[in-house]
Amino acid sequence: MMNNSIKALLGSAVIALAAVPASGATLDDVKNRDALRCGVNTGLPGFASQNDQGEWQGLDVDYCKAVAAAVFEGDGSKVQYSPLSAVQRFPALQNNEVDLLARNTTWTMNRDTALGLNFAGVNYYDGQGFMVREELNVTSALQLSGATVCVQSGTTTELNLTDYFRANNMEFNPVVIESQSDVNAAYEQGRCDVLTTDASGLYATRLELANPEEHVVLPEIISKEPLGPVVRQGDEQWFDIVKWVHFGLLNAEELGVTQDNVDEMVNSDDPNIRRLLGTDGTFGQDIGLSNDWMVNVIKAVGNYGEIFERNVGPDTPLRIQRGQNELWTKGGLQYAPPVR
Repeated sequence: MMNNSIKALLGSAVIALAAVPASGATLDDVKNRDALRCGVNTGLPGFASQNDQGEWQGLDVDYCKAVAAAVFEGDGSKVQYSPLSAVQRFPALQNNEVDLLARNTTWTMNRDTALGLNFAGVNYYDGQGFMVREELNVTSALQLSGATVCVQSGTTTELNLTDYFRANNMEFNPVVIESQSDVNAAYEQGRCDVLTTDASGLYATRLELANPEEHVVLPEIISKEPLGPVVRQGDEQWFDIVKWVHFGLLNAEELGVTQDNVDEMVNSDDPNIRRLLGTDGTFGQDIGLSNDWMVNVIKAVGNYGEIFERNVGPDTPLRIQRGQNELWTKGGLQYAPPVR
C-alpha cells in the first residue's frame, strides 16, 4: 500500500508539472523565424477561408495580420497559417506548433485555466443557434423535440446542445462529427434535421448550401459565445502584445483613426490619439515593439470596425449587423482600456 501511495503521489506530481506552461520569449521566436504561426479555422467564410488565389482572408485572419504588422513593423504578410479542426486547435497551441490561435474559439473558464492558455480579448460576441430546412415549418427551437441534430465534436456547441434540450425537457438524436465541413455536408445530405453551431457560422454555412433560401436560422440564441484570440500561459510579454493589438484596434475605431487617415492622425493634438499612435510616450517600447506599432497595425488592416465591415458586415455576403459587436459608445459590448 505504501508503494502504491508513493506511485500515486509521483503520478500526481508529474501531471501537475506537465500542466505548468513553460515560459518563453515568443516574440524572439517569431522574429527569428521571420513569421508568425497562426492557427485558424479550416474554412469558415467571413472568419478564415481561402479565396480563389489560395489567400487567407476573414476577421480572424486579419487579427493574425494585425499581430504580424505590430511585430514586423507594418508587414502583415509574414504569417504562416495553420488550418486546425476544433479537436486540433488546443494541442497545437499547447505544443508550440502555433504562436497564436485566432480560430473563432469560445472563451470559457476551463479553457482559460486548466488548459494552460490565456484569452487575449473578445473579437466577436456570438451565440449558438439552429438552422433547419424551411419545408419543416419550424419557427422556434422549442419545436425541435425528437429531431436529429448535426453537431461538431470537441466543442462547447456539443455541450450547449445537450444542456438546452435537457433544460427544456426535449429529446434529440445527435449526429456528432469531428470536422465542421463534414458536419455541414451531413446536414445538406439530409442526415439530420437540424444544424447547430455559432450563429455566425450558420450564416456562413447557409451561403455554401446549394439552395440557401431553403434554409432558416431560428431566432433562439442559446448560449454566450465570446470568441477571441488565444495564447499560451507563461509568456506575459506575448500575451500583452496580442491583447493590446486587440485593444488598439478598438481604441482606433472609437477615436476615428482609420486605414485612410492614420498618417494624418499622427499629427493630431488629441492626447489619446497621440498615445495610441506613438507620438507621445513609450507604450510600444514597453511591450517590446516600436512606438508606432499601432500605426503599423492600422495601415495593414484598419481599425476594428473596418475589419468587421470588410469581412462579415452588412455589405458582405454574410450581411451580419454589428449588434453586440458595436462599440460601447453605440450600445454594444466592445470596450477597450485606454492607452495611458
